[in-house]
Parts: sequence; C-alpha cells; structure tokens
Amino acid sequence: MSAQAVVIILPTVGREIGIPEARVQWVVSAYNLAFGCFLLLWGRIADIYGRRKIFLLGSAWVAVTTAVNPFLPNEIAFDLFRGLQGLGAAANVPTAIGIIASTFPPGKAKNYAISCYAAGAPLGAILGNLIAGLVASFASWKWVFGVIAIIAAVITAAGIFFIPPPKTTLHEEGANLKASVDWLGAFFITAGLLALMFALTEGNVVGWSTPWIPVLIVIAVALVVLFVLWQRRLENQGTRAPIMKVSIFHSKQFSAAMMTMGLFFSSFNGFLVYATYFYQDYQGLSALQTTLRFIPTGVVGLITAAIVSQLLAVLPAYRMLAFGNLCVSIACLLFALPIPSDTIYWAYGFPAMVLSVLGADIAWPCLILFTSSALPQEDQALGAALVNAMGQIGRAIALAIATAIQTAVMSRERGVSVQQVGRVEQWEEASLLGLRAAEWLNFALGISALGVVLFVFRGSGIIGQK
Repeated sequence: MSAQAVVIILPTVGREIGIPEARVQWVVSAYNLAFGCFLLLWGRIADIYGRRKIFLLGSAWVAVTTAVNPFLPNEIAFDLFRGLQGLGAAANVPTAIGIIASTFPPGKAKNYAISCYAAGAPLGAILGNLIAGLVASFASWKWVFGVIAIIAAVITAAGIFFIPPPKTTLHEEGANLKASVDWLGAFFITAGLLALMFALTEGNVVGWSTPWIPVLIVIAVALVVLFVLWQRRLENQGTRAPIMKVSIFHSKQFSAAMMTMGLFFSSFNGFLVYATYFYQDYQGLSALQTTLRFIPTGVVGLITAAIVSQLLAVLPAYRMLAFGNLCVSIACLLFALPIPSDTIYWAYGFPAMVLSVLGADIAWPCLILFTSSALPQEDQALGAALVNAMGQIGRAIALAIATAIQTAVMSRERGVSVQQVGRVEQWEEASLLGLRAAEWLNFALGISALGVVLFVFRGSGIIGQK
C-alpha cells in the first residue's frame, strides 16, 4: 500500500518538496530498494529471535517513520525516511507469513489464513491507489502518509494483543552457531541486491552507457554469486545455519514457484504502473479521476479474497495458478493493443482492471501456500522472505526494462536521442506508443509465467490439503 499510494501523489510531492523530475522516482525507489534488499535478512532474524517480536518492531517502525516523512523539508531527508519505511516493511512480510504458517495446521483454516494474507499484496497496491487519490484530492498529500502511519499503528496495537507469543525461540533454546545470523552472507546478499536494484533504477535516469552502471551490475552479480557459494558451503558444513538453504532449489516445483512469482509480479505491478501513467500522464486526468478508474479493482479484489480460500480446497493448484496468470496477461494485452485511446473506459479499461486483480488475488495465495507447504516450520519466515524477494527483484528488473523500451520507442517516434526524450505528453502519439510497448512486455512476462505453470505444475493436486 505504501509503495503504490505514493505513485499517485508523486508529481505533487515532487513539486512541493522541490525534487527535480529526473530524481523524483527515488521517492518510490528508496522504499522499494530497502524493502527488497532486507527481506532475506529479516526472515532469518525472525526465525531465530521470534517472529512476533520482529513483526511488532517492523510495524511500529513503519508507523513512526511514515508519520515523520511529510514534515521533512528537503529531498535527501525525504528519500532517506522512505527507505527507512521500506526497512520496517521488510520486517513485516516474512514474519507475518511465518506466524500464520506456524499457528495453523495444514487444512482449510490454514488455506483461509494464507489466502487472506496473500490478498494483502495486490489489494494493498489497489487500495493504495484509491486511498491516495481520495485523500490527496479532498485533503492534502501529506495526509496520505498520515493515513498509512495510522494504519501501521493500529496493526502494531492489534499485534500486541492478538498475536500469541511463541513458546520459545531458537535463540532462547541455545545460543549456538546454528541459532545465529550469518552476517557475512547477509552482507553479500543485501549489498548485492542493493547494488543491482540501484543500478537498474538509475540506469534509465543517467543512461545505460554511463560507465558506473554496468560496473555496478557486474559487482552486484558477483556479490550474489558469492552469497550462493557461501550459503552452499555453510549448508554442507552443517556448523552454522545459512540464511538461505541452497538445497531447497533442488525441488523443481519450488524453483518453478520462485520463477513464477518473479514473472507474475513483474507483469501485475507493471500493469498497475503503466495504467496509472496512461490515465494520469497521457490522458491528463487528475489523481481523483485516475482513482475512480481503479475502484473496480478494489471491489473485485475484496470479493475474490473472500472466496479464494474455498476454491483452494477444491481446485488443483496448477488450474488456479494458470487462470490467475492468464487474467493478468489479458489485462496487460488490453492496454497494449492499438485500441483507440479515446475509447470509453467500460470497453477495455474496466475489464482490464477487473481481470488484473482477479488474477492477482487468485495466483498470489497459491504461490504463498505452495512455498509454505514446501518448507519445514523453522524456515517459514525465510520462505516468505524469499518468495517476496523474488517478486521485488523481478519487479525492479522488469520495470527497468519496460522503461528502457518505452523510452526507446518514444525517442524513435520523436526523432530525438534517449537522453532528450523527456516525459509522457498528453494525447501524443509517441507517448501512447511508448506506453503500449511497455504493456507488451508486461503481457510477455505474464504469458511466460503461465507457461511455467502449465509446464511444471500440471497434474499437481490441491495445495494445503492434508
């Protein structure tokens, strides 16, 4: 919610704080960078020191940093606190699924709990759009942060009273090497992901030919490779628990679930981003008018979240995953096809919105539940961190590629260099073609995820069933 809500108010925030257009995307990117890069570390810390404790710490941290954010007067401080919000949110995600997985035994109750949790990601993105648009239109953009801070504070209070404390933690059972954090591995993966996502984010701003961009990407890849080799060594030695067990990727279905998550979330997130650009930048609609076009996603998302747990109990996993990915792919296709841009919203905009969230709210719980069922109890928080990290990494890479494609198409149509292409202009053909090109990539990612599901998961049974 926090990430997507800021997308709607980004132009306003840039003007109010005085952030140049070339750097305004860092208001969003700072959050995403911290969130994606610290998921694995928080997952391991939670497995050792207690998921409830880390969850409450993360949500309280989000509440405080978000409340402070709108009162910061300059770009550096504003972006820094957005990163701190992402750091806190990264602590919430793996701990939440870890708490659910360890609290509920396999069966319908666990299916329902996980489907409700999993619905939070796509619904949060949708509700972030709706809340930000409404609040910014009738109050102030600063109150968007205020609302998010209040929600985080309420979640913290609810967690104190309703999340049962664990009987014991790995740390309390014995402070041995196996119950400690692999800080060297944490450095490798956190620094590697941070360098990769930073390079991908900045590549479209400073230009991919800028010397330090490819150098940083090479360093990032090297750090990730070192992380994998180090984790394999720790796992083989057995003296210290690794942050990530490399052996879990020996399972073809687990690896396929990770690949599907990366491709699927890239497609879904890309659709939301470029649909927002289409309405707000290309058609020139206000934040409120753009928000109104996203309302069907919120309604359909809530309905789907309510019934998907029942479907999980009766339908095979691959059918639900396939249907969810197909829906998101069609939503992207509707915005990619050369349908006249002044066609009424109900002809293709409305169906695309419905299909996008329908697919997301069906596919996401399946992937989360499959990941949970494939891992032992002690690795539940880490598994949740891994699957969400795959989504974040996939989103960062795909968005960078989509932006590069959009920019290349716009520069070709305008007859200027990539560095001179500028922003999306209202009702300009070059801008429209660039947005459509990006949606074609989103469609290709969705279809690729569908292909993985049909190839690997075909014949699988009902997930989460005893």
